[in-house]
Amino acid sequence: MKKSIASAPGKLILFGEHAVVYKKPAISIAVDIRAKITITPSKSKTIFACDDLNIKSVMDFEKKEFHMLSGQEGIVEYIFEVLKLKHDYLNPINIDLALDLPIGAGLGSSAAITVALIAALDNYYNKELNLDEIAKTAHNVELNVQGSASPLDTATSAYGGLIFLDENSKVTKLSASFGDIIIGYASQRGNTRQMVAKVKKLKEHYPVLINSLLDAIGNITLQAKEIFDKEKLTKNDFQVIADLLNINQGLLDAIGVNTLELSNMIYTSRKTGAIGSKLTGAGGGGSIIALCPGKRKEVLKELQITENALEANFSKNGVIIHN
Repeated sequence: MKKSIASAPGKLILFGEHAVVYKKPAISIAVDIRAKITITPSKSKTIFACDDLNIKSVMDFEKKEFHMLSGQEGIVEYIFEVLKLKHDYLNPINIDLALDLPIGAGLGSSAAITVALIAALDNYYNKELNLDEIAKTAHNVELNVQGSASPLDTATSAYGGLIFLDENSKVTKLSASFGDIIIGYASQRGNTRQMVAKVKKLKEHYPVLINSLLDAIGNITLQAKEIFDKEKLTKNDFQVIADLLNINQGLLDAIGVNTLELSNMIYTSRKTGAIGSKLTGAGGGGSIIALCPGKRKEVLKELQITENALEANFSKNGVIIHN
């Protein structure tokens, strides 16, 4: 039986969330918690399933719609959009999704799923893997589903490593590696659209103040990029990155996207050994990242007392074909 398997990593935004909406730079990191897609031939209909989320859906290409057999339709919209662009409707397939990363926690799950499916389909049809094309197609899928989307998430899942997005939305892969990360994620999920609207309203009411905060976040990102342009980071470099994470967190707090749960995780991680920590993503819920050299076990244990947390390893690789 013909089979195609591909996986893509999740992502964390290190610097630049919210400022990136206003043409400021941002930096993200790929983490080796993955979405894995397995494609096999089907005898009748094209079916998508994810046991981890209790989702099952049948694709009806003649009517240009999908039918839910179980679960919520959220990620199925991305699956169906990819299939419309990349799948030969005459050959039904089974698509199975396995997830290491939580959904809705600001870890780029929709981007990882989209990128993995595109790569798995290309491999299924014996097409050569083209990371640029995969990143571009995945970004278009997110645009079609969400209405607006930065290329940062899909680029990070496609290429892996550290990704820099400049003020013109140009993507560059940086040289450095990263490590010793803990992710804490709150039971309360963030709503990106609501948080962006909240910052926009604040900006309209206090343009001089909020613009200066967004400029400062942009400058933090540029300073971090100077560090990440190095191939090997020193202990002092990591301390600078930690300081920048903490400063960036203060600015995100100032623009109103922090929550009590996120703040508790941030200060718990610092108290337990993290040298730098901040929320990652839109805020209002979701996740934090803690940089804790040599203290991962301690930070993980303490965060898990009150919230969800997991170790995250830096992923130099983006999307991977598993043969």
